[in-house]
Amino acid sequence: MRPSTKKIAMLGLCTAVALVLAYIESMLPPVFHAVPGIKIGLPNIIIIFILYRYGLKEAAVVSLVRMVAVSFMFGNLMALIYSLAGGFLSMLVMVLLKKSKLLSVVGVSVAGGVFHNVGQILMAMLFLGTTELGYYLIVLTVTGILSGIFVGLCGAIIVKRIPNKLI
Repeated sequence: MRPSTKKIAMLGLCTAVALVLAYIESMLPPVFHAVPGIKIGLPNIIIIFILYRYGLKEAAVVSLVRMVAVSFMFGNLMALIYSLAGGFLSMLVMVLLKKSKLLSVVGVSVAGGVFHNVGQILMAMLFLGTTELGYYLIVLTVTGILSGIFVGLCGAIIVKRIPNKLI
């Protein structure tokens, strides 16, 4: 079944908004980037919205397009590899938790934020051949929880406020 023009336009718009949010996040003052690897994850507000409004396939495609575009615009090949590892694990966990209906949008977002960091650390451990990076997960778990709460709250508000008839 072919997607409707309305759906394609909405997903394109969501991708553009996610890219703008990534740009805004890159412009935040250094206090937000004081510890390596820590980001708020503003574009993930859009990914949460798409996951709850459309589903896995659409969320995964928009997330992939966003990760590739952001890596080319603001990062490099290694940033893309880390982003893909984190994004894949995060999406997997969020989809499983969403299907289980055990957690709210915020809870799913928190798990996504934490597991995004886990995926990135696992990839870094693989590339660098060291397990000591695992200790950094303590810091990244705390920040993943905090940013996951923020992203989840914003995503839940958008899911609630944008009616299905608009999408």
